Order: sequence, then C-alpha cells, then structure tokens
Amino acid sequence: MTISVGDKVPDVEVKVLGEDGMPTGVSTAEVLGSGKVVLFGVPGAFTPGCTKLHLPGFVAGAEALAGRGVDRVACVGINDAWVMDAWAQSQGAKGKITMLADGNGAFTEAMGLSFDGSGFGLGTRSMRYAAIIEDGIITKLNIEDSPSSVVASSCENVLTQL
Repeated sequence: MTISVGDKVPDVEVKVLGEDGMPTGVSTAEVLGSGKVVLFGVPGAFTPGCTKLHLPGFVAGAEALAGRGVDRVACVGINDAWVMDAWAQSQGAKGKITMLADGNGAFTEAMGLSFDGSGFGLGTRSMRYAAIIEDGIITKLNIEDSPSSVVASSCENVLTQL
C-alpha cells in the first residue's frame, strides 16, 4: 500500500557514504524524522530524467527551499552509496542534498513506491516522487504518473506547496 499524507515515514536503514569512503547505515527516522524535510525519490542515479532535470532542480533550488523553512533536502534511490555519492559530486549536490542509498529497495518498498523496471533492465526501482515531511509525518506527497515525468515532483512544484 502506498504511503499517504498523514502517515509517518517508515523507519528503515539506508546507507550514506561515510568520511572514510565506506557505506554507513543511517535510520530514515533519524534523517527524515525531525524538522521540515523535502524528500525526493528517483528511479536511478545517472539516468537521463534524474540527471538532467530532477536532481539539478533541487540543487538549484536548495537555497530557496531553506528560505521557506526546509531544514534538509534528501534524495533516495535504489543504488549503492558509492553511486549516490558519485552522482552528488557530478551534480554539485554535495552539502546541499543528503543522498540516501536504498540499495535493496527496503525503504522504497516500505513507502509503497516501488515499480518493476525489469522490462528496461532496471529491476525494482523507485517511483519518481517528492514529499514534504514535518517531524516525520508526510504533509504533501507528489507522485509522478510516469517515471520519465518531472513535473509534480519537481523542486519548482514543491516550492509552491511550502
């Protein structure tokens, strides 16, 4: 079942790349559970829509989001921590976006936001979405109808909802 507005964000371990260059487990309850957080989910790091539109929009809009009271912007993808970190570096997202590696898709599955991309050789992937989370509770949830669309989940749309 897909998570809904008013639901609490699932507490699942995801990975971030630590200072030592090794993946470190973090709890989504810790990362997403306090303050005002914008979380966006992507089908895959380095994929065209994610790299040309989705992540760059949030990198460019990070300051505007902070100006609207957002404490943290996080991106989650079903990729490993090294890939998420390399993607962040290539896009200028370091220090602006917290990159969460959901390598096994456990968080995405708990959110009810996975889809089968096997037909494209991708396996299980995250739907493209953006959520506004306040103290661990989803207050807005924008899910794209198509993985290639970046409209409802765009930073520009999220800014209109803050």
